[in-house]
Amino acid sequence: MFHKFGGRMLVLFAFVSLAACSASKDPADSTRQLDVLLIPADGGTQSGTLADYQPLFDAVGQSSDLKFDLKVAQSYGAVVEALCNGTADIAFVGPVTYLQASERDCAELLAVAVENGQSVYFAGLFARADGPIATIHDLRGRSVAFGDVNSAASFIFPMAMLLDAGIDPVQDLQSLRLTGSHANSLAALIEGRVDVAALSFDSYEKAVRNGVSGARDLRVVARSEAIPYPPLVINSRLPEDLKQVVRTAFANVARAPGMRPEMIRGYGGKQVDGYDTAFPAANFDSAATKMALITDELKSEVLAKSADR
Repeated sequence: MFHKFGGRMLVLFAFVSLAACSASKDPADSTRQLDVLLIPADGGTQSGTLADYQPLFDAVGQSSDLKFDLKVAQSYGAVVEALCNGTADIAFVGPVTYLQASERDCAELLAVAVENGQSVYFAGLFARADGPIATIHDLRGRSVAFGDVNSAASFIFPMAMLLDAGIDPVQDLQSLRLTGSHANSLAALIEGRVDVAALSFDSYEKAVRNGVSGARDLRVVARSEAIPYPPLVINSRLPEDLKQVVRTAFANVARAPGMRPEMIRGYGGKQVDGYDTAFPAANFDSAATKMALITDELKSEVLAKSADR
């Protein structure tokens, strides 16, 4: 009786062990689902942001065994926290957000989009074309909309542009708003709630392409220096062999069989030529320099001013 019972237990143990091994995820298994988090850059809505990036991840998945689950974060800072607490495996971020996550050893570069041989974009200050604001020096006494405080193109670089022009954003602007995204800042300008909006040229051009009412009735007040293109980053805690599988998939996606050019998308859903997985991290030094100009004290004063309406 004991031998029969013991034999059954051994068989049951072996079955359970085999099932557990089959159900557990090998951390280096390239077929595992990877959780992707997107900054709320300029989609306007969660569905809009997902629509911008889903074609790219579909293309990578089609050309490899990788599977992705895409979600949109509520803020840029939430993406950094998700990378650091392990709930995000891959993220689309801005240059500043990448630097913040990298400084905490939570993320490393995965890939950067390439368009016409370059991986840069630009921030801009925009005003209504029929209004009195023509140069950055005309912003004194005016109201300005910025995006998220952790956004390179809708906050950090525009703020640095004001400082370089001798304009104190706290003392010299009549008011400022933090809208949370490029699209929200553009809407605030078009609807007349502010005099000037800070956003990326990619976001502005997307609005023009999509026929957003009033987008063509604006003028460029100032344009930033070239900013390193918003990167895709990968969680630094993932196994090295899995990281390499993902990097190879992004590096080869534009040349994979069955890929159509319109499937290879970048920031704002814009069609790009491909992805550079060997983009030097040192290229983000310019963003780090601008970040240093926007001190925690200045951010606190900006937040206080934006709340004072």
